[in-house]
Amino acid sequence: MKKRLWITGYRSFELGAFNDQDPKVQVVKRAIKDDLVDEIENNDLEWLITSGQLGVEQWASETAIDLKKTFPTLKIAIMLPFSDFGSQWNPEHQSALLNLRSQVDFSQSLTQEGYKSPIQLRNFQQFMLTHTDEALMVYDPENTGKADYDYKAIKEYQGKHPDYTLKLIDFDMLTDLSEEMEEERREW
Repeated sequence: MKKRLWITGYRSFELGAFNDQDPKVQVVKRAIKDDLVDEIENNDLEWLITSGQLGVEQWASETAIDLKKTFPTLKIAIMLPFSDFGSQWNPEHQSALLNLRSQVDFSQSLTQEGYKSPIQLRNFQQFMLTHTDEALMVYDPENTGKADYDYKAIKEYQGKHPDYTLKLIDFDMLTDLSEEMEEERREW
């Protein structure tokens, strides 16, 4: 069976990463890439689905777009929780989201309404949970952030749907990967 993966995690500001040249961004992208390659090669991953939030979600989409060169069957969807998602961002970030949306296989808002209440975000979580088979989070429960809402929703969903898988990439894993990447650079 082809799998659909929800990727989410920290926002860029929560990691203190304010541009794509930040070494932290490169480590997170490498962690996502390694996991995606494993999922494609070993677990029949077909769709990566995310909301396009600044940080992990956009980095995951960018990484998947690059991976399509090697794995052309991989499909990417950016699902927005509401129609004016990202409208409060600065013009550079709005443009980045628009650019990403133009490069993915599918992108749409769950509702044609603008943001009205937090229930739209809960509805979005429910949509993501019922339209994916597993989740990957760049997230450490010991260091909470905005993604804690998604983490808790996934854990609650797993209580009723034990086949739903959650994989975490936590700070210890990112630190180990950063050291590995530094060693690889030195070997060059």
